[in-house]
Amino acid sequence: MKKSYIKYAAIMALGLPALSACEKDFLEVDPRGTVLESNYYSNPQEAFAGMVAAYDPLGWEAGGTFHNIAGINAASDDAYAGGGGSSDMNTWQVWNNYTLDPAIGPQSEYWNRNFTGVSRANTILEKVQAGIPGLDNATQARYMAEAKFLRAYYYFDLVRLFRNVPLITSSLSTEAIYSVTQASPEEVYAQIEKDLTEAIPGLPQTVSAASEGGRATQGAAKALLGKVHLFQKEWSAAAAQLADVNGTPGGSSQYGYKLLDNFGAIFSPANKFNSESIFEIVHTSVANGHWGSFPNVEGNVAVTMMGPRGYSGATYVAGWGFNPLTLDLVNALKGDPRYKYTVANLDSLENAGAATYEKGYQNTGYFVEKFAPKADWKSTGGGEPLLNWPNDYIEIRLADTYLMEAEALIQGGGDLNRAAALLNAVRARVGLAPVAATLENVYTERRLELATEGHRWYDLVRTGRAATVLAPFGFKAGKHEVLPIPQSELNNTKLEQNPEYR
Repeated sequence: MKKSYIKYAAIMALGLPALSACEKDFLEVDPRGTVLESNYYSNPQEAFAGMVAAYDPLGWEAGGTFHNIAGINAASDDAYAGGGGSSDMNTWQVWNNYTLDPAIGPQSEYWNRNFTGVSRANTILEKVQAGIPGLDNATQARYMAEAKFLRAYYYFDLVRLFRNVPLITSSLSTEAIYSVTQASPEEVYAQIEKDLTEAIPGLPQTVSAASEGGRATQGAAKALLGKVHLFQKEWSAAAAQLADVNGTPGGSSQYGYKLLDNFGAIFSPANKFNSESIFEIVHTSVANGHWGSFPNVEGNVAVTMMGPRGYSGATYVAGWGFNPLTLDLVNALKGDPRYKYTVANLDSLENAGAATYEKGYQNTGYFVEKFAPKADWKSTGGGEPLLNWPNDYIEIRLADTYLMEAEALIQGGGDLNRAAALLNAVRARVGLAPVAATLENVYTERRLELATEGHRWYDLVRTGRAATVLAPFGFKAGKHEVLPIPQSELNNTKLEQNPEYR
């Protein structure tokens, strides 16, 4: 029987993985065992481990916690689920063709990842507020700000995906676990805004990429808050927050963010935490994960997932064939300078005699290039190379916030000259001519600029275009804008299924 993840997260608050973090990278974590919470948080080192634990679900990639872009790409019109067959990663397949139900779908994976994150953020907040011997005031304030940022991040994922979720802001007793009820989306959004507003002053403006890359900053919190306002159609508030992050279009912001001259360099593992990266989820190859430790690996398994099956040739290594791109996306990108950095044309390589590959399920001949398994980045450590890709995922980057601000300005009747400057700075970076500041142009630019980065499905749903664009894939308006509450969460609890799935 599948365990209830809200119950699991609450129970796991009774014990904490003792994690150590390499100085080189804040999020390269190494589980060492389990310590009872009552005996933990007794010194700054243990407080730091608890903080790392709260960040850790961000990078969960494998096993029962497949939270990566491949699933959300499959739900959009940019890519299919693909893989080895119609039942391969069935949770993605049923989202791809919109046959998901409370028992079958990706919902448990998202629920687990995010409520585990909420639970860990609540724990570190409570422990730091109660006082940890030896923890100085500045570090205490920073940890509290980071925990609030993370709780807001996890809840933003939950409310967007499920709409009706429990709002848990403190640790739960065993007796209380089964009595939790859902809050309204408005209550959840209010808590998200409160957490981010309170977090911003306590977060650093910048962090050292070498030692703290991946930790929350003021810019990341403001960008997330702007995005939260955008999803609620609070146009003026969204534009104001995002303007503070973006600064002068095409220039450098107060936080040092700047569009890279080379679009393709954004996604290279050699260019982590670049000037365009606002919030980045870290992966590493140095943990040398192997099948015996699967799914507890720190590499980006999505890279293997999205690579071509049975590949033989130069440039790439073989993957598992998920997320073949739709011809609609490929055709939209043809002639665009971003094409070669977004689309891996495997049929072209095969036709030229440079490679061969297995034609998997829903194959189109085109694959994700931004997260492709490049031979140059294959791990040479002691673990399984397929599990140890170092490719980070940039959750929020500057081109995204430019386009979000432009959209908010247009929708809210704001400064159209600034909206045009933001939109056309994104285009100018890749050598494209300027266009008018219209919603249609912003929506088109978001698709082409951010293709396969996991934003498309959310964009279609929040702008009301999903019912039309995704109808050929089986999307039903009034139902598929949200996921069902996982069936296992309803057993012996007071949670209620979303009306669309009853």
